[in-house]
Amino acid sequence: MSLIKSISGIRGTIGGRAGDGLSPLDIVKFVSAYASFIRKTTTKTSNTIVVGRDARLSGAMVDKIVVGTLMGMGFDVVNIGLATTPTTELAVVDENACGGIILTASHNPKQWNALKLLNENGEFLNDAQGKEVLAIAAAEDFEYAEVDNLGKEFINNTYMRRHIDSVLKLDLVDVDAIKKANFTVAIDAVNSIGGVVIPELLKALGVKNVIELYCEPTGKFGHTPEPIPANLTGIANLMKEGKADVGFVVDPDVDRLAIVMENGEFFVEEYTLVSIADYVLSKTPGATVSNLSSSRALRDVTLAHGCSYSAAAVGEVNVTTEMKRTGAVIGGEGNGGVIYPASHYGRDALVGVALFLTLLAKSGKKVSELKKQYPQYSIAKNKVELTPSINVDAILEAVKAQFKSEKITDIDGVKIDFSDCWVHLRKSNTEPIIRIYSEASTMEKAESLAVEIKEIIKGIAK
Repeated sequence: MSLIKSISGIRGTIGGRAGDGLSPLDIVKFVSAYASFIRKTTTKTSNTIVVGRDARLSGAMVDKIVVGTLMGMGFDVVNIGLATTPTTELAVVDENACGGIILTASHNPKQWNALKLLNENGEFLNDAQGKEVLAIAAAEDFEYAEVDNLGKEFINNTYMRRHIDSVLKLDLVDVDAIKKANFTVAIDAVNSIGGVVIPELLKALGVKNVIELYCEPTGKFGHTPEPIPANLTGIANLMKEGKADVGFVVDPDVDRLAIVMENGEFFVEEYTLVSIADYVLSKTPGATVSNLSSSRALRDVTLAHGCSYSAAAVGEVNVTTEMKRTGAVIGGEGNGGVIYPASHYGRDALVGVALFLTLLAKSGKKVSELKKQYPQYSIAKNKVELTPSINVDAILEAVKAQFKSEKITDIDGVKIDFSDCWVHLRKSNTEPIIRIYSEASTMEKAESLAVEIKEIIKGIAK
């Protein structure tokens, strides 16, 4: 069993003893801590917290405990039921709520669930706020409401449609162009809420021909849910048969978007953001942001439009903070997470689908032809396992010193930018591991760079 406590939320496996996984007792403790934090810090007067969940098997059980605990803390709950992460984020703002909790373990397997915690702006808590919630939980410093002050639950099932309507209203989404293109679109939604909302979105966008894979929201994931090529053989094979113009894949909470080309090859998650940013910048020039582990292709495309690019530490909240600082018009993460401020400051696959289909319709090209027009890079992901006694921070400092003549960024681990490639080293917060992300013009070169860095780390460790 596993229980992982981080600033962005509480993630764990269902079952086992309290403290070893996300047990009912753990859910009560962390929801109580979050409610205590919200009570102390909110500027709202609504006394409302929004709760939404993905379709995983434990969702109904966790939902009942979360809602009951919030009511016990004196908060009214707007329960929007089965909903995507971005839908829940939008609902917090629309309800003028004090915060929100999303019940989803994102791309983790079916035995996992999590409490993702939102502030009153419908955005994830920052580092300091997340740590305060964890401190309150550790101290069990919370007080429940008297019987006359218990909260109430309100069911609101309108938010899926409201989310779709908000996407249709975006200036850069061209429904007429999409409709005229007469696309056939395949969708793999891994048997979660995306299987309901993405087909509905496509219908609203004028797509008449939709091929659905794993679109029943049963929570019995049809394959490992992370939307990476190794897990997506079903839709890849379908696309190879020439049955659709484009394939879309979302994770269980629908904040990541992967694209499959008409020939069955993968567009690559990194290029979801790159292509959509290229389209957005062509209409509304401005700054862009991604995290340090995302492809250099976004920087290249941004500079080609005469605009400025900046990198943030890994983590959605860090990206959105940098986007606000720079006034970015588009940003996100290389895992298929598109953040479009004209909609809201959260990764949103619905926005990604609508903008990409608009781009595809206006280009008149096949998806594979579109991919060829962007800078071509490959990212390798590796790791080095160390013994618990080794000082990982000292190793990172030694690597930084060894490459001091190169461009170094150390806001999140150590990233070394060479003229034609880069490598990013980050330590795990839970294991004696250094994760190594490397990018170059080919996968062979990216892997070679990772091997070189691994040998350097091992030499320092000795």
